[in-house]
Amino acid sequence: MSDEELRTMISRTLTCRIDKRENCGDKMEQFLQRCFYQSGQYNTEEGFAELDRKLKEKEEGRLPNRLFYLSIPPNIFVDVVRSASRTASSSSGWTRFIVEKPFGRDSESSGELTRSLKKYLAEEQIFRIDHYLGKELVENLSVLRFSNLVFEPLWSRNYIRNVQLIFSEDFGTEGRGGYFDNYGIIRDIMQNHLLQILALFAMETPVSLDAEDIRNEKVKVLRSMRQLKLEDVVVGQYKGHTRGGKSFPGYADDPTVPKGSITPTFAAAALFIDNARWDGVPFLMKAGKALHTRRAEIRVQFRRVPGNLYRRNIGTDLDTATNELVLRVQPDEAIYLKINNKVPGLGMRLDRSNLNLLYSERYRREIPDAYERLLLDAIEGERRLFIRSDELDAAWGIFTPVLRELEDKRVAPELYPYGSRGPVGAHYLAANYNVRWGDVTGDDGSF
Repeated sequence: MSDEELRTMISRTLTCRIDKRENCGDKMEQFLQRCFYQSGQYNTEEGFAELDRKLKEKEEGRLPNRLFYLSIPPNIFVDVVRSASRTASSSSGWTRFIVEKPFGRDSESSGELTRSLKKYLAEEQIFRIDHYLGKELVENLSVLRFSNLVFEPLWSRNYIRNVQLIFSEDFGTEGRGGYFDNYGIIRDIMQNHLLQILALFAMETPVSLDAEDIRNEKVKVLRSMRQLKLEDVVVGQYKGHTRGGKSFPGYADDPTVPKGSITPTFAAAALFIDNARWDGVPFLMKAGKALHTRRAEIRVQFRRVPGNLYRRNIGTDLDTATNELVLRVQPDEAIYLKINNKVPGLGMRLDRSNLNLLYSERYRREIPDAYERLLLDAIEGERRLFIRSDELDAAWGIFTPVLRELEDKRVAPELYPYGSRGPVGAHYLAANYNVRWGDVTGDDGSF
């Protein structure tokens, strides 16, 4: 396409929603005039040499910094990096590469990809992007913990009974089945998004907010985690379902999905961190497509009050007597704490109430998109929300053995109806560790 066609395409979605100053139109025009289109073959140095010539014309008299964003199929990452680093690197500024997941399919392929990239780039030039790390609530996780005295002493096995990381989408693969079938939900969501959030949640206090200090602590958590076993995993796949006169197709009905596919669209897992802070605390993960709601949240269930004076007033369900801290990442960002409270009146009846911070009410400004934050960080050379290669190795080390076992044994996923709460097996898995999923009690904190 021509430069003008590219600008027209960009202008359809370009807004000033964050910076709403009066000269918005001028700023947009100024930005669009700096957008250019250059076509060429991914795997030829000639194409990138042509790009280099084009860039040099535009960079005349300025310090040239170059950021390549690889939103391309993973099988051509290395070709592009080789050609771009050799013929289109900045001669006097910095050159950086943002790499989109998937970062391999297992420990072996991920290690091979890292080694190949490092033939042409230094580690500090590689920015492995996981957009979940740029979400506002994930960013706020360490602020909540490390700057509030009320939480920091409670953040351990002494007070926390279990931690739940829940991700659900209310739609299926919808034509993306070809890509998804090659990876499945564990690789697509658990091994990166949820595991990264877990590492941030469970890490020790870093020496500073410097990227390397934070990433060092995350790696320690990942290296302390047990390898996942097959008995601690439940997999599911959504099937077709008719509701309210409307039919929803199953995963296997998607024409882009291979016939007879047993790729999971849902998985639940129990993970453990074998260190002094978290010994024995189950970290339960759950991720699925075509479920009843769209949500991503972290739920921290605290231990019961020893010798609770009010147990008779709570009834037999002691689960309702425990405090729970919920960080809702999406939609409608919120932090709320469930506490026990006396219902007003002459009797002594206890009720569960939420102390809540609903972002849309407290902060009237628009929350930047995760990608906006991460792109800005990459431009500024801020690496703390990007994944280092040893972090990636440790993450794959936890999941690779169970992924191999699932595939070698051809474990059939439990079928669940489109729009349901997922397979029943997930509840049995949680029950093995005396846990009840926080999002299925009918008290999911909606307000």
